[in-house]
Amino acid sequence: MTALVLDAPGAFHLDHTAPAAPGPGDALVRVHASGICGSDREVYEGNRPEGYVRYPVTPGHEWSGTVEAVGAGAPEALVGRKVVGEGFRNCQVCDRCHAGETTLCTAGYEETGFTRPGAMATTLTLPARLLHPLSDDADLSAAALLEPAACIAAAALKANAQPGQRVAVVGTGTLGMIAVQFLAAVSPAELLVVGTRRDREQLSLDFGATAFLTNDRLDDVRGGFDIVIETAGSAPAARTSAALLRRGGRLVLTGIPAEGTADGLDPTDLVVRQIEVRTVFGAAPDAWAHAVRVFDAGLLTLLPLVTHELPLSDFATAIELVGSGDPKVGKVLLRPA
Repeated sequence: MTALVLDAPGAFHLDHTAPAAPGPGDALVRVHASGICGSDREVYEGNRPEGYVRYPVTPGHEWSGTVEAVGAGAPEALVGRKVVGEGFRNCQVCDRCHAGETTLCTAGYEETGFTRPGAMATTLTLPARLLHPLSDDADLSAAALLEPAACIAAAALKANAQPGQRVAVVGTGTLGMIAVQFLAAVSPAELLVVGTRRDREQLSLDFGATAFLTNDRLDDVRGGFDIVIETAGSAPAARTSAALLRRGGRLVLTGIPAEGTADGLDPTDLVVRQIEVRTVFGAAPDAWAHAVRVFDAGLLTLLPLVTHELPLSDFATAIELVGSGDPKVGKVLLRPA
């Protein structure tokens, strides 16, 4: 197998070794594609918070593939199946895990691609219990986006939007475009998308939005929305999202602003307007199952969000594309094969 190894921030090499046979309860997956997101760039640049990465590491937490082999105790029926998989390596025994809140596992943080070997490699070995089988005709390039889709499924479940409500999405990246699709499915009276990229306007409307506005055109709509999902990952986006809400509205934050920039959400304003704030960091099993069901039913369109597919050897080019700010760059996939 070939694996990309980040030895330290900014330093990487390709490692060539024979894959080990899967141990008890594990599955060996032949990786089809691995997506790159902002958190992978954080790992590359050394900006990820302490405790949330462990070098050397093979990145890759957004992935899809096919099961090649399983270890003792894992279901043999998985062999040959197209799959995606959860990243959080939860302990399964703490109270949070028993409640299904695996991203809050009290045993500590462990995640594929950050503290455990990830999918920027020919093969990936992980506990079979974390796998979610896909339909036989699933497009594996599109399925590589199911990890961000699961995170947005978690946000949608926490938002609990009802038919006829006024809802909004702030941010027009991969997460934002997926959020539009989840919210459109609940038949809102209005679905506004807020962003800086006018090139995303038509795609937003195609995915079910009823309107698209840039940040400088929001004066007439502030304070009128029941639910806002923030996906942009910046402090200004969080402030914009809160300002859009009506009194008693619900805000779901999914982005993580750069350290030292996350000021500006006024607690007095949140309290006086009785804003409910919920957050998402990763996706628990129920959100993963929700995303996979929607995808397998053909109700989630992901492939148009992919703009680049590059070989694993072009990691340096791929990581530059992700951080370029070029509006023509959407989701970048690495193809290990």
